Parts: sequence; structure tokens; C-alpha cells
Amino acid sequence: MHRAGPPGLDHSRYETAAGWPEARLRPPRRDGRLRRLLRHRVTRVVLALVGVFLCWTVWSMSEALTVPGTDNVASRVAEWARNHYLGPLVTLAERLSYKAPKAGGKPSFALTGPGATTPARHGHKHRAIRADVPPRLASIAHTPLAGEGIWRTLGSVHGVPAIFATYMRPDSVHTSYVAGVVSMDQRLVRFALHPGIEDPGPGNWRVPPTIPPRARRGLLATFNGGFKIDSSGGGFYLNGVTKGALRKGAASLVYYRNGRVAIGVWGHGLGMTSDVVGVRQNLRPIVSNGAVPAAVDKNIISNWGATLGGGLYVWRSGVGITRDGRIIFVYGPALTVRTLADLLLRAGSVEAMQLDINPEWMSFMSYHPKHSRANPTPVNLLPDQAQPPYRYYSVASRDFTAVYAR
Repeated sequence: MHRAGPPGLDHSRYETAAGWPEARLRPPRRDGRLRRLLRHRVTRVVLALVGVFLCWTVWSMSEALTVPGTDNVASRVAEWARNHYLGPLVTLAERLSYKAPKAGGKPSFALTGPGATTPARHGHKHRAIRADVPPRLASIAHTPLAGEGIWRTLGSVHGVPAIFATYMRPDSVHTSYVAGVVSMDQRLVRFALHPGIEDPGPGNWRVPPTIPPRARRGLLATFNGGFKIDSSGGGFYLNGVTKGALRKGAASLVYYRNGRVAIGVWGHGLGMTSDVVGVRQNLRPIVSNGAVPAAVDKNIISNWGATLGGGLYVWRSGVGITRDGRIIFVYGPALTVRTLADLLLRAGSVEAMQLDINPEWMSFMSYHPKHSRANPTPVNLLPDQAQPPYRYYSVASRDFTAVYAR
């Protein structure tokens, strides 16, 4: 005899076995509710907007990832996010991935380089110019390693050493990290400012965002520029065109028609004249009148740039000028603003400014005519810098400086 199921229930929704009802309900149908939801105009509008947003995001991101240049995927995605108001997310990701530099240890490479040539010597002469070799730098880490602080010739002009470089550990605690220090003789070299295709961006700069084959003869060195213009606290000027605004009081690297440069404070001994062809401003001085101002130790993140993970010890770069006009460039990992300034000061700078920070934007390359003087081979000064040596033989995303023989 067939027994009835519980009263008041739809028996068709029950399955039976051996004539007995099961207490297992079939899943209710929800497709009707979904169809009704999709018929609403508001739903269709929202879905259309989401679709447009996703398509735009994919297109915009693909544009950023396929722009010519040597920037890696991570730096391109980060720059895209910052340019589209997603900076806080990038900062959070960087903070989670940041690792503080370790204490102690030894460098991963010998400090007896950069091994392009033998140590610099006095006595070279050309057109009454005598090589001006800077004095050896005393080690900040107390006991110097072999080669530390000893200048080696990185580039010569007509046989006269013009660019010198050495390696230095930045402090006595983080002894496995090494900074590169460069000294350039303005009597023998000239400087040229180049724009980047993204920063300062498009403009009638009359200078390409790369070093094309026709402009490589006599090339001796290149180094990175400063922050994105919107974050630099100043402006960028080149051949009559300005991005941002040249701000009085800003630390400034000024380029002149004769190929020389000056470093100082805009509006205090430096200003616009008919001889100025370029100006690159970035924050405030980190060496002024031969001393490091106390401001380098205050509000590091807000005053001196957002770093990876909010750490104080990160890749940094800076440029300075000595009392007799030599140009000093310093860059490396595990640097604070203070240790960067100390290295610039130790190398003889009386005025200096911070340039860019964080690993993806750091670079110093020297160029050697091993096979062709018209197409010299680039070599990284620091073997652990993120950017490849051919960075500026490709289109650059940010501004940079090229150094040529006079």
C-alpha cells in the first residue's frame, strides 16, 4: 500500500524509494529570478558600465605594458596604477613586500672595480689639461675592504682621465651593501638633459627620449633623473618648454649651452638666463654650503619621497657639485637620505640634491668603445642595479642625463 507523504507538501517534489517518501527536497529553480533581475533597466546599465570599465582597463593596461623601453612588468603596472589614482594600493603592496636590509655581512662582489681600467694616475696631459684625480675616500665602515674608496678611471677624453668611480659601503651597520660614487671633470665632459616619454611626457623638447645611434659617438656615461614631475616639488625645463613650474627654493640641476651644469637652489644664485637650456628640479638640497641640513632626518616619507614598503633604507640616487666644479653622482641600495648626503659630502660636494629613489629607477652606465666608437658598449656601474645597461639605447620612460666628451 502506498503511504502518503506529510500533509500540506507538494508530493511531486519528493523522491521515493520502495514506496516510502524521502526527506530530501529537490533544489528550487532560481533561473526565473535571475531572468527577472536581468530584465531591469538599472541592472543592464550597471552591467554595461562594468563591461566598459573592464574593457577600458584591459586596453589601458595593455598600452602601459607595451610601451617601448626597458621598464619591467612590475614597474609598468605600478606606474599605471599611480597614474590612475590607485597609488594607495601600490603603496600597500610595496609595504607588504618590503624587507629591511640585513646588518653585517660582506658585499657580493669585489670592490676592486669598476674594472674597466687600472687605478687613476696623475700626470696625463692634453691641451694643458692635467688629470685631476680626487683623493681616496675614507671608509665609512671603518676598516676598508680592498679597493674601497680608491678611484679608478671610468672614462677618458684624448687620453686624459675625465670620469672616475669607486665603491663605498654606506654605513658601519649594513656592511654587505655597496654604493657607487662617480666624479666627473667638467673641463673634459659636457652634460645633456633628455626627456622621458611618460615624464615629463610629450612636448617640443627637441631632444629624443633615447640616445639614438647617430648621437652615440663620444658618449661616456648616463644617469637617471628625479621624481615624477608632479611629485618633485618643482618643474622641468628644456629648450624653451616647461612641464610643471620652476619653483623658487627648489633644488635644481641646471644645464647650460656650453655643456656645463650647476647645482643649487633656484632663485638663490641660480635662475633663468639666455644660456640656460635645461633645468631639472627635485625637492630641496640635501647638501648646502658644504653641510648636510638637519631637514634630511625629518619626516622622511613625506619630505623625501614614498619608498618601497615605507622603509628608510632603500635605493636612492643623488647628484652634487664640488667647490671646483666637479660633478658627483651617488647611488645604491640600503641608503637613507642622511647616508646619501654623507656620501655626496664625503666625495667633495658643497651643494647636492636627491634624484630618484627605489630600485627600478636607478642607473649609472659608462660607455666603452670596445668594438665601435660610434656605438660604444654600455656597462652598469653597480652589478646589482635593476635596469639593464642598454636602458637608454631604448626609449626611456623618465628623464635622464647623458655625459659626452668635449
